[in-house]
This record gives sequence, C-alpha cells and structure tokens, in this order.
Amino acid sequence: MRTPQWWYRRHAEGAPWWRFTLWPLSLLWKIINNLKRHNACPYRSTDFVVSVGNATLGGSGKTPIAGEILRLLRQADIAAAGLSRGYGGTIEGPIKVDPERHTAAEVGDEPLMLAQDADFWIAHDRADGLRAIEATSARVVVLDDAHQNVKIAKDLHILVVDGNTNNGAWPFGDGGVCPYGPMREPLNDALARADLCVVWMPDEASAPDPELLAMLNAKPIFIARLTAERPKTMAHVLGFAGIAKPWQFEATLRRLGYEVVEFRPFADHVSPSPAELDAMAAEAERQLSEVITTQKDWVRLDTEWRTRVGYLPIAARFENEAEFVHALTSGIETQMDANQRR
Repeated sequence: MRTPQWWYRRHAEGAPWWRFTLWPLSLLWKIINNLKRHNACPYRSTDFVVSVGNATLGGSGKTPIAGEILRLLRQADIAAAGLSRGYGGTIEGPIKVDPERHTAAEVGDEPLMLAQDADFWIAHDRADGLRAIEATSARVVVLDDAHQNVKIAKDLHILVVDGNTNNGAWPFGDGGVCPYGPMREPLNDALARADLCVVWMPDEASAPDPELLAMLNAKPIFIARLTAERPKTMAHVLGFAGIAKPWQFEATLRRLGYEVVEFRPFADHVSPSPAELDAMAAEAERQLSEVITTQKDWVRLDTEWRTRVGYLPIAARFENEAEFVHALTSGIETQMDANQRR
C-alpha cells in the first residue's frame, strides 16, 4: 500500500471522509502493542546497544541516521556493527550482509545499502542477531528501526523525527495511530523512552519548525541534515521511488536543480516490475532524459537495470557533530570501563 499523503499533513488535511472507520483498527493496534510491551522479557546484550528508530511508519530518515552513526563510530575508532530485521528479505539470519553476494530480495534493501560502508547484520529475531554480533570484535551495535521492539534491551534510544514542515507537512499528522494516522504509538509514549531526539531536515538551509522543537524539548535535540551529491550528468530526469514518502524525493530532485520531466511513486520497499521499468526507460528516451531513483530503490534492481538507472547519493550530517558524538560515546565509554573492571 502506498503511504497516504494526508497522514503527514497538519490536522490530517485531505483525509478521506471514511477515515473514521479506521479508528477501531487503530484502537486494536494500540491494545496489541501494549500487551506485547507488558509481557516482554527483553534480552540484554553484553555489547552497547544503540537504537535508532521513529514514532511513525517510515519516512523519518532513520536509515541514513543509522549509517551516519556507524560512520562516526568508525571515525572514533569504536568497533561497531549494524543490525536490522531485514524487512522484505527471505533470509532469516542471523547473518552478516555481504554486498557482493547477497541481494535485496534476500536481506532487504536498507541492510544491503548500509552494508556498502559498514559491518551490517540481519536477523528476524534481533536477540539472536545480538548474540551473533557478540561473538565478533564489535562492542557497539546500532539497531536500525527498533524503537518499538520489546524483545531487546537498549542502552541508548535515539528517536528520529522528520523535520520537513514545508507546504503544510507535519511529521505526526494529527497524532492518529495506524491506520487512523501515521503513528506506530502515541508520540508521548515514544518520547518517554527516548534519550535524545534527532530532527532530520530535508536540506542544508531550512530551519526546524519552532513548534516541532517545542514538542520535543523534554529531550536533548540534535539537528541532522540531508546532504545530496548531485551527479555530473542527468540534468533532465524521469524519477521514481518506492519509499515511505516518495514525494520528498521528487522535491529533493527539483531543489537540486534537476528538470524532472516525470515522477512515478511506488509503495515503500516495492520495486517497479520489468514492464514498468521498460516503460519508464522508453519514456525517458523519448523525452531525452535519464531514469533516476533513490539508492534504496537502486539496490533492489538487478544487475542489468543498475547499469541503466542512476541514483542520487545522500548522507546525513549533524550540525553540531562534536556534541552529538559526545552524547553518543559517553555511555559507550562508561560501559567499556565497567566491563574492564569486571
């Protein structure tokens, strides 16, 4: 299912008239998750566990943030590995992702993307994944998308929030819980477990909304920004994206100066069929343009299509990197010191 854009509008602007019929399902969602949390017996790893997650159903920037945290840990000479469920992959794990051997169909698109630059594991049971990583040299595990996971204990909870509030956008909609709205859980519940918040800004210039910062100010707040590396070619493009908020990728392309002749959105984690790819390639050729997508979508393509489709490289960068690194590593160093004294 493609993400409803009204989920992420202030006051759920544009919601269909029949939205009220989703309220019972939202209530059931909350009851089930509360029962899971009440009955949980989380596994406590001997490694330091950093959870990077969000309060909504995707589109907050948590995966680029997880990748940047792994980079910062490498830069600080701290042995770390990433871990994810491997959503959409057929391999249950635990297994270390090998970009040369594995495909997105086997391990999931986001793990395959993150494994290009860091040691990254997948495990449908993330407690088993933690146990596997404990047998390696890694002493820190960065969990991608685990804020609601009740089966594992975390040492540092990082809540990532989409800071894009342009043109009536709002990261939490009107606060409705899925499927009534975009929330995985009420915002106050998600904030209560967070140790710090990261606000993910869509570009290098826009300022975070003061109202949004006020909602989060019970926790330390750090600003991370999307930085995009524009390829030297492909000024005219036909874009597509199968991510939670494909419209934001289109906006990024236009902001960078691309002439977007057409844009085709797909549901999150969904790739175009061969026939759809052929049609896009033919249309791009007709309009003297190139086909471009996100890196997450690109890793899902087969080898032939990767040579015919470009992707836009992006990264996350923190405004006050030194302060964020201190917040990230202070707990790690404390735990390492305690382990050495045992």
